Amino acid sequence: MEKAYLTMKNSGAGSIVIGIIVLVVGITVGVLSIVSGASLLKNKSKITF
Repeated sequence: MEKAYLTMKNSGAGSIVIGIIVLVVGITVGVLSIVSGASLLKNKSKITF
């Protein structure tokens, strides 16, 4: 019975760590996308086709 609790504890801790990593990566990608889009809009008049 103790082995099952240990497995559940490790699984729960791993899930929390993965969740935090995904959250940080998501926020970082979102910020980079906003900055990139703002840069494109700022320099829109300089683009010629």
